[in-house]
Amino acid sequence: MIFVSIVEDDDDIREGLALLISGTPDFYCSGVYRDCESAWSGVEENPPDVLLLDIELPGISGIQGIPRFRQALPDAEILVLTVHEEEQLIFEALCAGACGYLVKTVAPAKLLAAIREAYQGGAPMSAHIARRVVDSFRKSFTAGVLSGRETEILSLLCQGQSYKMIADLLNISKHTVHTHIKKIYKKLHVNSNGEAVSRALRENLV
Repeated sequence: MIFVSIVEDDDDIREGLALLISGTPDFYCSGVYRDCESAWSGVEENPPDVLLLDIELPGISGIQGIPRFRQALPDAEILVLTVHEEEQLIFEALCAGACGYLVKTVAPAKLLAAIREAYQGGAPMSAHIARRVVDSFRKSFTAGVLSGRETEILSLLCQGQSYKMIADLLNISKHTVHTHIKKIYKKLHVNSNGEAVSRALRENLV
């Protein structure tokens, strides 16, 4: 039997989830809450195996609440179920301690499978959320493989040097500088000097 608690402020969604879980063999809804504050005391009295947690909640947000839930439920898994798909929120939730991230459009059968997967130690995610995570890691990896010359040119860009100045300083043609900068744009996934400089400074690439 998998015990599942739900933290969701939308009454209809919360009730629908509770009915789905309670009506499925080997699943039991151990608690329903509309906010983190009421859930904290509730889950301590009736600890679940898996906590379904919305992000946008009245009062303390789901992401802010995750560390407290992790402390109160060291053996439980926290599975985010939300409408939000922004990369920043995905990574904040995962870094805070969530084991997976699903969007509310997930089919009931897939939601149940994801709860079971989380219970078994997996990290379930909606397919396009997983793709975003992979793409983000790919971008981070690519950003770290600038060649020595590209890093040198990016550093000079950050110093405010023009293409002509860079060409003169490195004793290469302006066309060669332009070619290197096009490669830098591609590797950093940016479209302008300003974006390249901003990312270089933000991520300490030079």
